[in-house]
Parts: sequence; C-alpha cells; structure tokens
Amino acid sequence: MSQLSLGNFRLTYGPDAGEPPFLTRPEIVGTFGVVTSTHWLGTAAGMRVLEIGGNAFDAAVATGFALQVVEPHLNGFGGEVPIIFNDAKSRKTRVLCGQGVAPQAATIGAFGALGLDIIPGSGLLPACVPGSFGAWMVLLRDYGTLRLRDVLEPAIAYARNGYVLLPRIAAAIKIVEPLFRNEWPTSRDVYLRPDVPLAGELFTNPDLAATYERILTTAEAAGGSREQQIEAAKQAFYQGFVAEAVDRFARESEVMDTSGRRHRGLITGQDLATWEPAYEEPLSIDYHGYRVNKPGVWTQGPVFLQQLALLKGFDIGGLDPVGDEFVHLVTESSKLAFADREKFYGDPAYVDVPVDTLLSADYSNARRGLIGRRASAEFRPGHIEGYEHDVPYAVADGTRSEGTSLGAGEPTVGPRGASRGDTVHFDIIDRFGNMVSATPSGGWLQSSPVLPGLGFTLGTRAQMFWLRPDLPASLAPGKRPRTTLSVTMVERDGEPYLSFGTPGGDQQDQWSLAFFLRHVHHVDNLQQSIDLPMFHNDHMPSSFFPRQAKPASLTMESRFSPETVRRLEARGHNVETVAEWSLGRLSAASRRGRALRAAANARYMQGYAFGR
Repeated sequence: MSQLSLGNFRLTYGPDAGEPPFLTRPEIVGTFGVVTSTHWLGTAAGMRVLEIGGNAFDAAVATGFALQVVEPHLNGFGGEVPIIFNDAKSRKTRVLCGQGVAPQAATIGAFGALGLDIIPGSGLLPACVPGSFGAWMVLLRDYGTLRLRDVLEPAIAYARNGYVLLPRIAAAIKIVEPLFRNEWPTSRDVYLRPDVPLAGELFTNPDLAATYERILTTAEAAGGSREQQIEAAKQAFYQGFVAEAVDRFARESEVMDTSGRRHRGLITGQDLATWEPAYEEPLSIDYHGYRVNKPGVWTQGPVFLQQLALLKGFDIGGLDPVGDEFVHLVTESSKLAFADREKFYGDPAYVDVPVDTLLSADYSNARRGLIGRRASAEFRPGHIEGYEHDVPYAVADGTRSEGTSLGAGEPTVGPRGASRGDTVHFDIIDRFGNMVSATPSGGWLQSSPVLPGLGFTLGTRAQMFWLRPDLPASLAPGKRPRTTLSVTMVERDGEPYLSFGTPGGDQQDQWSLAFFLRHVHHVDNLQQSIDLPMFHNDHMPSSFFPRQAKPASLTMESRFSPETVRRLEARGHNVETVAEWSLGRLSAASRRGRALRAAANARYMQGYAFGR
C-alpha cells in the first residue's frame, strides 16, 4: 500500500483501498460500448464502427473482417465461424452457424481411392465450403444497421495500406517457407516478396484488398436497399467470381499436403452455391445461478456444459483456484466430457446425438463417480443404450509426424506451449445491450495455397472427419465437421450477462472453463480471471491431423507453485510445465445494468480490450 498527501487529504492506493492486485491490463468499464479481441487492430475496427453509430452486430462484422487481414496465420477470408449473440429487442440468445459443409464429392470411398486412411491436414482435400463470409453477411443483413462499405473499410485499409507484422506471423511464414517456394507458388507470391518478412515490418496484401473491393463494387452496383446490396455481395462470393475461382483452382491444381503427395481438391462452385448459414437455438445448462449457452453438437461446445454438469457435485468455490485440487477436478471432468465428444458428437442433421441424456443429472451423477483422487490414464466415454460403437483412439508415439512444415493440422498450441498458428476471438457489447461473441478460424496462411489473384486460402476443417463409416463424425457429403470452434454466452437473472472465448482447438473449452469457474466462484474482475495461471490436457484424441492422444497429460504454466505441480504429479498426472504466460488467449465482456466491462489476454502481447 502507498500513500500520497495532498494538503489535508491522504490518498491511499493498493489492495487496502479496494483496488485489485497487479493486473496485466485494466478491466475496461464504460456505458457506450466495449470491444475485446485477440488483436488490437481488430478491437480498433470494432470500436470505430460503434463510434460512427453502428451497433454491436455492425462492429462484429467489421472486427471479423479486420482480423482476417491482421492475423492471417490464425484465420482468413476462406474460413469458418460460430457466432452467438443476444439482441436487445428480443432478449433472446441465438447461434449463427458459419461452418461450411463437406463437398458433395467428399466421400469415404473417394479418399480410399486415393490410398488415404486419414484426411490430410493441409492442401485442397480437406476444404469445406467457406462459411465465415456468408455468416457475416447474414448477421449484417438481419441485425446490423450500417452499409457493407462501412464495415469493410477497416479491413480494406489494413490490407491495402499495411499493418505491422506480428512476430508469430513471421515465424509461421518461416516454417512453411520451403513449402511456399517449392510447392505453393501462389502463396510464395503473397507472403515471400521475395523473402520471409520480418516482424515489425509493414505488410500488405493487395490481392485481398482487391477482392474485398470487387465484392463491394459488385454489391453497390446492384443498387437497391442496404439488405439487397448485402445479398448481392453474398452472391458474388458464393455464386460469382469467388466461387468460380475456387472451382477452377480445385480442378486444375495438384498441391502438396501432409500426406506427402499432391492432390487436387474436391470442392466445386456448386458446393458454394448451394450452402447457406443457419440460425440455431443454443444448448444450455444452469450453473450456480447462471444460465450458460453454447452452440450445438456440430461443435465441441457442449463439452463445456458437460463439464459444468460434472463439477456441480463438487465444492469448487471452496477450492484454491490455483491449487492442485481445483486443477485435478477440472482436468478429470474434462477427460470424461471430451471422451463423450469423441463417441457421440456430430452434425445433428446427419446423426442422432443423445444430447438430453448427456446433459442430464442422472447421467452426470453416474459419470462423476468415475472421478477419483488419482489421475486417470484411461479413455472412458460413456455408455448409452442404442449408441454403442467403437471410438478411434490412437496414442501419440511419434510414428506419424504432425508435419508442420507441410502446413499441417490445427493452428493451436504446441506440446511446449509454442504455437503453430491459432484461431481468433472477440466479444462486443453496445450501449443498446446487444451482445455478440465469435470465434473465427480456418483459411490460415499455412493451410492451403493462396487462390490466384484473390489473396486468401481455403480452410482445412474437413480433417476433423473420420474416414471410418458409422461414426457420428464420419465423413459424408454436405455434412458439417464436428468443429473445435466454440463460443459462450451467459445469462444471469434472465438478462444477458457475459460472453467469452479463446482460440486453441481442443483447449478452447478447457481454458474457457477455468476462466468461468474462477469468475463465478473466486474472482469477480474479468481481467484478473484471465490473468490467473492456466492449464489444459491432451488426453483426448486431437481433432486435427494426425488425430492422436496423450493419456494423463497435463500442461501447466510455470506460474503454478512447485508444490502444486508436485502434488499433481503424485496423483499420477504427467505434468509438463511451459512458459509463464503461454496458454490461452481469452477475451471476455460483461453487462451489469448500464455498466459494460471487457478484458483481454496479455499472453503474446496482442489482445486488447477497449471501450468507453
């Protein structure tokens, strides 16, 4: 505590004065609006739109496009996005699915004919229909107020005029430099001009800027209302020049992927033309006075709800939020919920998923009995009558390389906390009470070659499908992959209260869960909840190439005490400590009456929250 005398007054600072302990960022508080995202330029784009009179939905679209430009190693124009939101008029929480589907030609037999038993993690074969653009257009049309030009201008400016390249972008390009030079010349032309760009340099993507501008010009030339122009933009992408370019490139190009061979793509312009984003009702569970909403079982989001259902039976509020018992119980609950993800989750338009049973008290009570004092090294999905089948489970043994030099797999955290890429996330609340949360991903620069002249790549989300028949997540034409992308919206006393999320693949609903539990039971301040030491496990089969598991693994930031680590190891956890600030990239925003709050992750020094 420190004191400062000013005349007859004595000012006191520090915890004794009611201030929180040192935080990496202030918790932003305002009444006009708040934006928090994984990159300060994304946050700036969203806040700009609020300042010119837009609402949270307008700001969300602007933020989404800006993040495509400034975090190209984490998401792109050809990717996908789940969105969860609550609009002030209806006070209803809804989900918008921006996850594209598998091409009509993508069958298990088609991959078998190519001699593949697993879908590659890069190249053209794992491409699904790009879903994010359609989702942003539908959100803007139905809930926004501004013109397309207003929300696209920041992204166009960043792509045309340049932005400062993050060290992690430069590192990602360096890893795949040989691939770009030797196999993916269209990516070489965009990202190697002529060499790997240096961190801190201004980087431009004029082809991407021109693509945005051509869509905008096409939309405005169509005339008509704001909504009609947005529809024209969507048509330009899914039935116009973008779809034609995707079709042509997939048919005519054989590109190297993680199989070590070159393949053409399966996606066609017709696949794009027949796809539409869709609104859905969220899945929900009540937890200690909060109603927690997640997207459906085409995502991994319900594992968050299953973990909460298991943890209801423990006194989480009585535990040290950085102690061994807290970490142990959360980790063991995670193992059970993620095992159920592998056995039961899939696109509900194609498979029957027993959601009601999975979230029921009886099922959760029975599963909770499997959690003991010792760490489990077993893979233990639940048993539900009528839903019995084998579940693929391969232990990582080094025999199948992740192949990062071939652009492989998930853009997520590596085994030692180092990232091979990632995803992005943002949360926005406006003065009207609208709340939006999204986790855009896919189409990252290392996923597949840049489409000639368009400046962006296709995604690789189809690598989440299994090439075994009769599994909930088996490949089928027109089916959504069971994605890792997850978003969360929480209600309190019947009002929208909190949204949050993080990049991180299989870790998304682990890091988010630790944040939420700490916020509910231990720490009210959003920033303090984000700053606390983080942990996760890789006990489940990875959702990404090469789909392997690490039984009983537990990765922890080194800020946990040595005694906590020792106790967890004594319980049988295979603990690996990583750098102090290396796990998770959480963002969060909340609303209490007119007071709006936001916080952002300090890890990797790029996330930022702002508001007034």
